Amino acid sequence: MTPKELAIIAAKALDEKKGKEIAAIEITDLTTLADYFVIASGSSSTQINALCGAVEKAMKEQAGEDPLRREGYRDGTWVLLDYGCVCIHVFSQEARAFYSLERLWHDGKPLDLSGVLVEE
Repeated sequence: MTPKELAIIAAKALDEKKGKEIAAIEITDLTTLADYFVIASGSSSTQINALCGAVEKAMKEQAGEDPLRREGYRDGTWVLLDYGCVCIHVFSQEARAFYSLERLWHDGKPLDLSGVLVEE
C-alpha cells in the first residue's frame, strides 16, 4: 500500500470513532520523518486511546501494518502512532493548540479528505 492509502485508512478509522478536526498533511518533500502526518483531536484521554485503538485495528486488518512505535499512551494528551511513512497524532484540544502541528508544517500539502470523512 502507498503512504497515501495508509493515511486514508487512518483518517477513516479516526472518523468512525468520532475523532474531531481530522487532517492529513503530505510532508514528503519537507522531511525524512514521514510522508504523511494524520492529525485528530479527542475529547478525553479515554477517547484518545479509543481513537488510537481504532487506527491500530484498521491498519492491521486492512494493510497488515503494526506501528513501529507508540508514544504518549500514559499521559493521554498526545499519542503518536508511528508507521514509518505515516505518523498519526491524536491530541487533546489543549495539546493540539499548544503544539500546532498544522502551523509548524504549513509548507506541507493538505490531503483532501472530503470524500473520505463522513459529514457531520
